[in-house]
Amino acid sequence: MKGILVNVLFIMQLSFSFGQSNTVISGKIIDSKNQKPIESVVVAIQNTNLTQLTDANGKFYFDQVVTGKQLLFIKSEGYKDQLLQIDIIEGNTLDLGIIALEIDLTQEKQSALITISETDLDDDNSTSESTTSLLQSSRDAFLQAAAYNFGAARFSVRGIDNKYSNVMINGVSMNRVSDGRPQYGNWGGLNDASRNQEFTNGSAPSDYAFGGIAGTQEINTRASIYRPGTRISFLNTNTNYSFRAMATTSSGMNKKGWAYVVSGSRRWAQNGYFEGTDYSANSLFASVEKKFNDKNSLNFTAIYAQNKRGKNSPNTAEVSDLAGNKYNSYWGLQESKTRNSREKKSAEPLFMLTHYWKINSKTNLNTTVSYQIGQIGNSRIDYTKADNPDPTYYRKLPSYYSNLFLNGIYVGDSPENSAKADSTKVSFLKNHQLDWKNMYKVNGQNFANGSRFVLYQDRNDENIAIANSNLSTLLSENVLMTAGANYLYSKTKNFKNMLDLLGGNYYTDISTFGISENQQQSDLNNPFRTLGVGEHYGYNYNIVATKLEAFTQFKFVFKKIDFYLAQSFSRSGYQREGFYKNGYYPTNSYGKSEKMNFDNFGFKGGLTYKLSGRNYVDFNAIYMTKAPNVKDVFPNARVNNSVTDEITNETIKAIDLSYVFKTPRFKARFTGYFSEILNSTDISFYYADAVNSSGNGAFVSEVVTGMNKRNRGIETGLEYQITSTIKLIGVAAYGEYTITNNPNVSLTNDASSTVTNYGQAKLAGYKQAGMPQQAYSIGIEYRDPKFWWIGTNANYLASNYLDVSSLLRTDNFYTNVDNAGMTIDQSLADSYLEQEKFDSFFLLNVVGGKSWRMKEKTLGLFTTVNNVLDITYKTGGFEQSRNATYRQEYEDHQSSGPSVFAPKYFYGYGRTYMVNIYLNF
Repeated sequence: MKGILVNVLFIMQLSFSFGQSNTVISGKIIDSKNQKPIESVVVAIQNTNLTQLTDANGKFYFDQVVTGKQLLFIKSEGYKDQLLQIDIIEGNTLDLGIIALEIDLTQEKQSALITISETDLDDDNSTSESTTSLLQSSRDAFLQAAAYNFGAARFSVRGIDNKYSNVMINGVSMNRVSDGRPQYGNWGGLNDASRNQEFTNGSAPSDYAFGGIAGTQEINTRASIYRPGTRISFLNTNTNYSFRAMATTSSGMNKKGWAYVVSGSRRWAQNGYFEGTDYSANSLFASVEKKFNDKNSLNFTAIYAQNKRGKNSPNTAEVSDLAGNKYNSYWGLQESKTRNSREKKSAEPLFMLTHYWKINSKTNLNTTVSYQIGQIGNSRIDYTKADNPDPTYYRKLPSYYSNLFLNGIYVGDSPENSAKADSTKVSFLKNHQLDWKNMYKVNGQNFANGSRFVLYQDRNDENIAIANSNLSTLLSENVLMTAGANYLYSKTKNFKNMLDLLGGNYYTDISTFGISENQQQSDLNNPFRTLGVGEHYGYNYNIVATKLEAFTQFKFVFKKIDFYLAQSFSRSGYQREGFYKNGYYPTNSYGKSEKMNFDNFGFKGGLTYKLSGRNYVDFNAIYMTKAPNVKDVFPNARVNNSVTDEITNETIKAIDLSYVFKTPRFKARFTGYFSEILNSTDISFYYADAVNSSGNGAFVSEVVTGMNKRNRGIETGLEYQITSTIKLIGVAAYGEYTITNNPNVSLTNDASSTVTNYGQAKLAGYKQAGMPQQAYSIGIEYRDPKFWWIGTNANYLASNYLDVSSLLRTDNFYTNVDNAGMTIDQSLADSYLEQEKFDSFFLLNVVGGKSWRMKEKTLGLFTTVNNVLDITYKTGGFEQSRNATYRQEYEDHQSSGPSVFAPKYFYGYGRTYMVNIYLNF
């Protein structure tokens, strides 16, 4: 609050008594090939509020423009952007004449990008979220390589998770309060409708929000800024889906002040790149604008994206060696049809109403209210009353017998166990998919007692209302102020939803892990409740979240230097309300929890020093705090109201320094960066052996608090136009992303209703996992004057690390009673705890396209072949935390073959292709 007051006082000191310039700027924009005018081209004078759309004749007109050197930015979908430097002289009329825009043949790269990124988003056990969708709107050479060339390897710019970005539609943030990340699937498949984007990198200033350290992305769906016309496309690929059909039409603003855009698509596959991964998605978009006068317009946007896709399993090296890198344990055949047990379904329609108010030539106020409702569901098999049906369950693999111990003596190499290992291998190769038929059989044999196997869905039903207002005003010729306020109310219903009884006639809602009859009940208010398909069970609670935030930003523009100052304040509130009286936590599960409030602030600033018209230095710095996400505040929300002990805000600090050089033929950017994230929290759930003083195992929730992370490195992007048709591109990224302290680890054991503090995990010096920390690319493009082009890029990615177990690195590893009678070999212990570094790899990609103009129509073809050499590589992975002691690790490494509880890995795509045909008219 103190920071906001400072800005208010600052504004009051500024003089508003500046004069108006009578300068006029005009021009006409045409298509470079057919010489016809282009309507609805966005023409803006940067660092001001002056923005115009060209009329039906391609003309634009500005008056009352401030004097001095200005930058005129021109943008239209399907064409290359233009940035022109103009010199404004008091009282003069500047007629720029005819400006010809060239077709951007590479815009179809967006289609290729989406097909390789959506499958990576929001999967279980993912430690690094893809940032490729965030970067698709950037024209920077480095950031384009990060999106298109490195995206398949889960490269993350500066190693920052996208929960530290801010993705907006019409100024409204799409980041969820549950985990802080945007739900990209909410507008998936709407490539044409979401192409009007503005992107800022790192903590650079945005005109729409304070932002974070991973950049901002603003998607503008105002109907009048879409270029009039219709576009139809059809795509074929062999990645996460096989086909996509899409159509979009936009009207432009008519004489009565109306404009509309309608878009729709369908994506589908019977089987994606990985085995058993079916895909079905339908997306619809509509935007309608009514212009009442030159100062007021109202725009309504509706987005509906329904998605259903089968997931693929992470696998140990043993499983991949036996069944291949495309193997997926989540599916099996049911009556000769593929059925995946783990499907993600989402459908969350979004409605927005935006008022655009041009108060005067220097001040704009845009206000948006939005409402989103819908559901996200992730299915899986509930087998608490039967044996694990997963074909990769550790007792069903050869390594179980080859690593077997009996009374502390290794017997895995005995003839008997060697024979069992061999027979288990034969059995796995013969039956390595889910056996749906057997699950139906077991349920049929227990028909009178209810199903032992069922298929259920973890459901999140969301209601999100947001109001956002953004004011921008030119305080003087050199000062632009932007201010914004945002209020969010979110209510999420979380419950277990019964999908299929798998041949049974009912299911009894109890947990067989409970020691007592009371502990077995998910709801003591309804003990031994029986249920059918479509009913809730297991857990049932709401999370209510509110967030109020505001920011101010001042940009100062001068001849030799530009600089900005910004600050923000936010208050977040979270509360859980349980509807079940859980048997493990009878006094702490039913009803409302305490309400948790978190106040946060941020300050950032930066400057651009113009050494000359072609080279300049750019600097950005930020210091901010960030509220923990809901999932980190309530560590075991499914069963109780408990709050993470000593939960606190994260502290975030970052700086970056860039040198930028631009000429018509050569462009370069060299950037060094440094960031720290302090006091972060991480929650995970698993079964662990020997996690208590008696050496017994249990299902636990692990809470890691107080973790500090440091990211530093350099990034470089180079472009050189050798000739008018040939361009070279070079990109390099070198980073060091590490954990810098020893965070605290605690485990909640539901069976005993206890929380055990295991103290510090020795993680200082370990690498952050889930993304390459080095990436290099060199590419060449040829663009023929006859509107075809081809390019290739060679990419080298390295320094990607396995996500390590925190529990394994606490003192429990050495001191647990399970180690009694053992002499610990420290060199062996160190080898067990050493973090795995993945092999570096090389990716070769080829892209190309061609377009044909036929009177008023454009027919185009775009194609890519990625990973031409079909290289196998890991994109991520994690240690299993089931082994918690030195003895268990020692016994798990006695055979010369695979370990029983070895790490599980995610693999990238092999050779893939994409072909897109489109028609514009």
